[in-house]
Amino acid sequence: MQYEPVIGLEVHAQLKTKTKIFCSCSTQFGKSPNANTCPVCTGMPGVLPVLNKLAVTFAIKGALATNCTINRESRFDRKNYFYPDLPKGYQISQYAFPIAEHGYLEIEIDETTLKKIGITRIHMEEDAGKLIHDPARAKSMVDLNRTGVPLIEIVSEPDIRSPKEAGAYLRKLHSILKYIDVCDGNMEEGSFRCDANISLRPLGQKEFGIRAELKNLNSFKHVEKAILYEIERQTYVLQEGKPVIQETRLWDPVKNKTFSMRGKEEAHDYRYFPDPDLVPLIVDDQWIEDVKKNMPELPDEKHSRFMKNYSLSDYEARVLTSSIELADFFEETVTQLKDKKQAANWTMTTFLSMLNSKGIPVSESPVKAKAFSKLLFLLENQKITAGVAKTVFEEMVETLKDPEAIVKSNGLEQVSNQAELETIILKIINKNPNEVAAYREGKTKLFSFFMGQVMKETRGKADPKVVTLILKSNL
Repeated sequence: MQYEPVIGLEVHAQLKTKTKIFCSCSTQFGKSPNANTCPVCTGMPGVLPVLNKLAVTFAIKGALATNCTINRESRFDRKNYFYPDLPKGYQISQYAFPIAEHGYLEIEIDETTLKKIGITRIHMEEDAGKLIHDPARAKSMVDLNRTGVPLIEIVSEPDIRSPKEAGAYLRKLHSILKYIDVCDGNMEEGSFRCDANISLRPLGQKEFGIRAELKNLNSFKHVEKAILYEIERQTYVLQEGKPVIQETRLWDPVKNKTFSMRGKEEAHDYRYFPDPDLVPLIVDDQWIEDVKKNMPELPDEKHSRFMKNYSLSDYEARVLTSSIELADFFEETVTQLKDKKQAANWTMTTFLSMLNSKGIPVSESPVKAKAFSKLLFLLENQKITAGVAKTVFEEMVETLKDPEAIVKSNGLEQVSNQAELETIILKIINKNPNEVAAYREGKTKLFSFFMGQVMKETRGKADPKVVTLILKSNL
């Protein structure tokens, strides 16, 4: 029997507020354990939570960017469960009345096909702490710094049908949240993490199968690999005539497999009820309008503008807008340049190759946009050749020097003087009579040999156009 995967994703995104959602403790990552805590976030008796208004504004931005309807009234609930890193014994979340619902994202299936993935809801909640397991002893320690950090949980409709679609949806959502500057998107630190619900059903059947939930996936590759494994695992179980168990599973990236963590809870197991310490959250039209006015350009809008303003292809614009940092780098680079296409090509190839080889993000690049623009200005104005430009770029990466200073100190200015080049070319022709005779007998591919010799003689500084004309004339 052939089965169809049905996949829904729940994304937890930490909001970039300086303080927690219900208290004034810092949200700074990396502080010593339990340094960012107070009686409110550690659940001491008698304390009262106070809602962080900026966290609500960020949630509204996230809702607008994902085409959601913002509810004018939403409420906070207590989600009851016991865990050592949840000191109150409950998590403040939203259940019956979330802040936003009924949105969608469009993802690219291939170069010509878009697919709309529905978003069921966005709700606000506080994060839990973190357990640190000591491998040397049978003990675990708890760090409550993360307790109370504001989150939005973005729950998709079960519209995803493959690991590839899941990866595309997550990358798009990740990009949007970084564009609107509400989440830093750092997956290693847990700022953007995902739970995936996967079930299988016979092809053509409308009813969903029994689902398994994969918890806390913190990289795009892990999500895709874990979903693929779970599809294969559930297929095997069903083909053996056994039922799929509703459970929560974890992904082991070393063994490339999932394993059971616990039985999957239902909503009633959490005994949700309205938090008596928090009044209903009212979002009026003026608040929404104020947020709309300050919304930055979203990835799809920037993509369209790049194609229009810089005459880029769909692919080029897609690559250059894949992250806000890369888009900003390109725009700063291209401002003073006439040849936008050349700037795009160099950014996509030479610049990105350097980042990939070093394994660093745009923000940590040793070559900044202004310096990169200066280099391309020299190339555009034929002060240096493309070959020299690559050499200069490599030195810029290693020394952080200005491109003009590198060109000047190493005597790398392009040689365009016709008389000087003709002297060099005649010398090369006289040195290689056999190649000259073969070229004149019809072996025109030897032209590249002569070009190479000229470039070697001039250390790559010769103007290729002038060299081509002189060579053709003399050969």
